[in-house]
Amino acid sequence: MSKKPSRLFAIKTTGGQEKIVAEFVANRVSTRKLPVYSILVLDDMRGYVFLETDSAQVVSEAVSGIKHVKGLVPGMIQYQDIEKFLITKPIISELKVDDIVEIIAGPFKGMRAKINRIELTRSEVTVVLLDAPYQLPVTIDANYLKLSSQAKSEGS
Repeated sequence: MSKKPSRLFAIKTTGGQEKIVAEFVANRVSTRKLPVYSILVLDDMRGYVFLETDSAQVVSEAVSGIKHVKGLVPGMIQYQDIEKFLITKPIISELKVDDIVEIIAGPFKGMRAKINRIELTRSEVTVVLLDAPYQLPVTIDANYLKLSSQAKSEGS
């Protein structure tokens, strides 16, 4: 007997109620012993809950009558569509020298700065604060930065 590959289905929910819906679905799946392999709630995709199962009928049975469920999104969801929400790239891989960044944590929180040097091995960036009255180079953990604008490339 060959096993069918599992598929990904999306459920449309009331915004902000995704985790509650996921808990209700998980309870129903466990009590009815439905073949649902995973339930996924993504912080970046408000209003959707994803179920990994064999067929849409299982999803319909799992969500029927549950409060805050608006309906089933027709068709299957491809893994490539949600992959960018599952795999996070480190911020340091997106940064380049001369980029303008905003400091989002630490003692310089809220200040803007220009990247002076990037040290990939230590995940640190040396920046020059733009909001300071004089040039002040500061070394900051790359996770404390948010990219504001990229430096202009020389080819353009």
